[in-house]
Amino acid sequence: MAFSVLTDSSGNLPRRLVEKYRIDVIPFLYRMDGQDRCCTDIEAFDGARFYREMKAGKLVTTTQIPPQQYADFFEPYLQRGEDLIYVSMSSGISGSCNSARIAAEMLKERHPERSVAVVDTKGAALGEGLVALRAAELRDRGLPFTEAVDALERLSRKMCNVFTVDDLLFLRRGGRLSNLAAIVGTVLNVKPLLKGDEEGRIVAFARLRGRKKAIEALAERYETLVREPGGQTVGIVHADCAEDAERLASLLRRKRPPKEIVLVGYEPVTGCHVGPGALALFFEGGDEVRTELDNVQNVLSTVKTKLDGVRGALKK
Repeated sequence: MAFSVLTDSSGNLPRRLVEKYRIDVIPFLYRMDGQDRCCTDIEAFDGARFYREMKAGKLVTTTQIPPQQYADFFEPYLQRGEDLIYVSMSSGISGSCNSARIAAEMLKERHPERSVAVVDTKGAALGEGLVALRAAELRDRGLPFTEAVDALERLSRKMCNVFTVDDLLFLRRGGRLSNLAAIVGTVLNVKPLLKGDEEGRIVAFARLRGRKKAIEALAERYETLVREPGGQTVGIVHADCAEDAERLASLLRRKRPPKEIVLVGYEPVTGCHVGPGALALFFEGGDEVRTELDNVQNVLSTVKTKLDGVRGALKK
């Protein structure tokens, strides 16, 4: 029996793809100017204004969806006799995945004859959205439920989530940066490279002088780690830096062109945590794509050296 595919708005899928692939989306909320809002159509969202206001200092906050709200979202599918796969944002950066799992367990007790799976993509934005698209493709090909879940979990482990930001303030303020490299970015005014690790946490792994070098480094990472690019869809997401996104897309097409590139602006829930100027790249690599060694140790060594220098100066 075919299953339904569900995801959330932080998957950053444009409405045309959601409708084409018959994916249902639960909206995540963000709070701005004292009001709760949601974005259900990224291509109609005024990202330029949103990120301009953030840069000017306007505060944006987010909250995770509670289990009961997920249960209310899932229940109608089960009542209609449908199994469902929910493709979730990384559990390494949000508690929403766990809320969805709690809801799934609640509903299994009410509908023991139905199957509900929550796939932790260990990613966000199109790192999540591309997995949802694959789920829909597997459904349409008639793949059995269990095999589809296994395939999506394998894909999630191989999905490269790599990005650069203009200012680490937003990731640090939201508690979404998992290592000390943030100090380097702030002190030296460098452009950091960040990725989703094997647990779906955000870690900084490199630092480069200048935006141009950061964009080129994203492209180089793609050239090194991508697998069978001609058969896959690649995602690029930006926070009001469309020219940089187009530049990155051009670099990808030069040497190892993908089948398709989906290029969109960051939706506000994820975007408010990466901040204005963020530029992200998502593609399928091999088993090592989340665990390969980076120069993060060099970065942390630089932090230690700087701090040792500060301590020495204070002692004098």
